Amino acid sequence: MNAHPNRRIALRTGVALAAASVVPAWAQPQPTLRFAAVFSDKDIRADMMKMLAKDIEADFKVEVFLNSTLFRQGTELVALQRDNLEMGNIGPQDISKQIPAWSLLTSAYLFRDANHLTSFFASDMGAQMKKMVEDQLKVKILGPTFFGTRQVGLKSKKKINVPADLAGVKLRMPPGDSWQLLGRSIGANPTPMAYAETYTGLQTGAIDGQDNPLPNVQNMKFYEVMSQIVLTSHLVGYDLLTLNMKVWQGMSPAKQKAFQAAADKAIAWSTAEHLKREKELADGFKTQGLDVYTPNIAAFREHAQKVYLASEEAKHWPAGMLDKINAMK
Repeated sequence: MNAHPNRRIALRTGVALAAASVVPAWAQPQPTLRFAAVFSDKDIRADMMKMLAKDIEADFKVEVFLNSTLFRQGTELVALQRDNLEMGNIGPQDISKQIPAWSLLTSAYLFRDANHLTSFFASDMGAQMKKMVEDQLKVKILGPTFFGTRQVGLKSKKKINVPADLAGVKLRMPPGDSWQLLGRSIGANPTPMAYAETYTGLQTGAIDGQDNPLPNVQNMKFYEVMSQIVLTSHLVGYDLLTLNMKVWQGMSPAKQKAFQAAADKAIAWSTAEHLKREKELADGFKTQGLDVYTPNIAAFREHAQKVYLASEEAKHWPAGMLDKINAMK
């Protein structure tokens, strides 16, 4: 009976020695993944990236560059495609510039909420759209990073109930055609401006308002230069956590599976945190003296869908997909 434990110890020691002698011979330096995003370190998604980095630290070292410090907003996708970047947080609007069919996924009032968004990307339709990006752009999409629902914030006190009430209002939108179309679809006069310049734009009157999810309004202190928030809920805001295709293809199937699982976990945590934060903020802004109210959403939705269906973009949408997304439970 006494022989067994000793034999186990000997075996364990032998395995440990074998491992110690093998590792230095084949171990490669741990690859570094540089991640670039427009958001700040106050963003929940900055913590999402810390969580992901920790879960994959055995295989990769993640270096995080926020506030557009590594690449300007809108240039991250091209950097991924040219192998100048390993990971990025990419707006679907940037994808739609290269794949017009993707403009469907940037349209107003498409996704009802974060759950609808997550369900879509997990569906066969979502797989079809992700595959389009992999095949045509050579970029791997790990999943949608929800960052809140976009609401209109205005400097003026003018009450907004229907899209016509936003006529002539200079609403800051990110640069790019799909963003300008979004601004027009809710009745406003869209004005392209970089995210980092928006606070000053509101302060100086270069713009009358901005549209962002409430967590962004908090992070960037836009509430200091606004008098009201109109809960239009016109766009479920999300970007895409993406990976350079060569990095993805360089992993074994087991590593790919583990990497995707780590991304899914971090994204799910971030989504839940954003939903919690949105609820708290709507109440918080009211106590800070801002007028926070809901307009006639049905009028906004109807107006927006009309504008989109009459646009050039709609000609490129996959046939029948809009109806299928609307019908998703």
